[in-house]
Amino acid sequence: MTSSVNLRAVGAIYKFEMARALRTIMQSVISPVISTSLYFVVFGAAIGQRMQEIDGVPYGTFIVPGLVMLSLLTQSIANASFGIYFPRFAGTIYEVLSAPVSYLEIVVAYVGAAATKSIVIGLIILATASLFTPLTVEHPVLMVTFLLLTAVTFSLFGFIIGVWADGFEQLQIIPLLVITPLTFLGGSFYSIDMLPPFWRAVSLFNPVVYLVSGFRWSFTGKADVHIGVSLAMTAVFLLACLVAIRWIFKTGYRLKA
Repeated sequence: MTSSVNLRAVGAIYKFEMARALRTIMQSVISPVISTSLYFVVFGAAIGQRMQEIDGVPYGTFIVPGLVMLSLLTQSIANASFGIYFPRFAGTIYEVLSAPVSYLEIVVAYVGAAATKSIVIGLIILATASLFTPLTVEHPVLMVTFLLLTAVTFSLFGFIIGVWADGFEQLQIIPLLVITPLTFLGGSFYSIDMLPPFWRAVSLFNPVVYLVSGFRWSFTGKADVHIGVSLAMTAVFLLACLVAIRWIFKTGYRLKA
């Protein structure tokens, strides 16, 4: 038995998932870009006229990292959850599980494809936002790091949701009822320093605050939370997702039933 990675199997699953995104490009790429552009027009134009700056940053520029994170989180979860759920729904997951492919290779392929698609969308949204407001990236390495960490972490989280879900409606429950509200309440369109002390303390229990804050710091050098804390919280959530996925494959939870 060889311990080498089956790159052909990983590549086959990865290419299949990427091809599916191209077949549904309207839903996978164009729709989130249009939705985010509308957010930017509404919040940037309507509110930006009354709120010129936050911490010395023009409001239009201030909300860009939040909009990218909103799209990155939702797309990472949606891509990964549907990617693993559909084989379960169609019954083809058993062919994958019986093939000479390790659990690690399965996760790398599905999560890698989902993260790639969400990163591409995030970059497209950044390019689109630059048409509306001037953008500068003070810390490009940190910006790329947060982009990759967030995409991979929430693709792993989406993978878990895809394994847990019993139907298509359950794929939407957590993104719609949990992730989207947390993103809107996580400082995407405002600074949590603007909140009263009590609500600011409550906001610190929202994990999205650390993602948005860290990503915004890479653009402006200013954030609600220290960059080290943001990185640490992201790493903790990443580790938690990895532990959960290891347990799923070890027990066969909803994969072998």
